Amino acid sequence: MSDSLPPCPKCSSEYTYEMNALVVCPECGHEWVPAESAEGGADATSERVVKDAVGNVLRDGDSVTVVKALKVKGSPSGIKAGTKVRNIRLIDGVDGHDIDCRIEGFGAMQLKSSVVKKA
Repeated sequence: MSDSLPPCPKCSSEYTYEMNALVVCPECGHEWVPAESAEGGADATSERVVKDAVGNVLRDGDSVTVVKALKVKGSPSGIKAGTKVRNIRLIDGVDGHDIDCRIEGFGAMQLKSSVVKKA
């Protein structure tokens, strides 16, 4: 390797590798952009800013409203626009799914912050 990669911010593993623009830890599976962690150290990884569809900052425990109808695999109806979701949890999800929640009638699922509005 031409330059040394930073250790994993979650498990401190030194065996990280680059994958496109991300740095990946093979031990815990954590992925991050190296510029984010270099700018603010530990504060940058713990203080991630997630915004809803209209630009409001979301936090753990907030209530949100779904702004557009969503198809749900295995469900004939899906989630309708206007469905209220309480007590969200922000996560580092897959494919942009950064909200973990429980929706009445559907159970636990992950949503993208771009399809919700803070209630």
